[in-house]
Amino acid sequence: MRSIRLLLIGILATSAFGCESFDSTAGREDTQAADEQAAIDEQSIEMSDEEVTRRFYEIWSDTESPTIWHNRWAGIPTLQNPMDVWITQEILHEVKPDFIVETGTFHGGSAIMWATFLSAINPEGRIITVDIEDNTAEAKKNPIFQEKVDFYLGSSTDPEITAEIAERVKGKKVLVILDSLHTKDHVLDELEIYGDMVSTGSYMIVQDGFLNGHPITLGRDHGPGPWEAVEAFMPTTENFEIDKGRERLILTWNPNGYLKRVR
Repeated sequence: MRSIRLLLIGILATSAFGCESFDSTAGREDTQAADEQAAIDEQSIEMSDEEVTRRFYEIWSDTESPTIWHNRWAGIPTLQNPMDVWITQEILHEVKPDFIVETGTFHGGSAIMWATFLSAINPEGRIITVDIEDNTAEAKKNPIFQEKVDFYLGSSTDPEITAEIAERVKGKKVLVILDSLHTKDHVLDELEIYGDMVSTGSYMIVQDGFLNGHPITLGRDHGPGPWEAVEAFMPTTENFEIDKGRERLILTWNPNGYLKRVR
């Protein structure tokens, strides 16, 4: 953990000081470089693991900075944390689902990404994605989207839509990713609806539980969200367990959000 902490502190310090000290043309003196290194060393002593992680969240998730908000997959805006993408592809390899059901399509980049992974794991597998808006015009030009993705326009909790999805995935290996409206009530409804579709041994991944102070709020009072929905859901079911091992890369947007169906 100490080595990880020092690595993150170095990244934080780079953000704070800028990159001039690494530019041979910047004309920085050795004494200034030494002062900067001393500041890093001082931070490494004073900052706890939790503080380092929280600060990295704040910098990486700053909506005013060109960080994760500029991420794209196949040229399509895709608001996914690369750490969680890595973990998710590991889960997909283990589960080999027939269907990935995704709530919250955005521009369709994540659907293409999941389809890309799934095509190498289960070539017959399909993606079902649901959103109240259709912003997938560019994604629909992608051959993988055309071949492997089914888009539903409407609310992820609409009874007609969820009934049709449930019928389609019945008896199949199913993994669910919840990434639509991030309020407690909506996510709790999704957990109760889609939990029944998840096959034993597979996962329901609840995204963006880091909101509402877990550990940041993105600069505003978000209010109860995915984290609180999971808190309310777990005491009501014996079918799922929180798989904390999936948070091993530390910087996850899905704390307490990797729910494995165990029965």
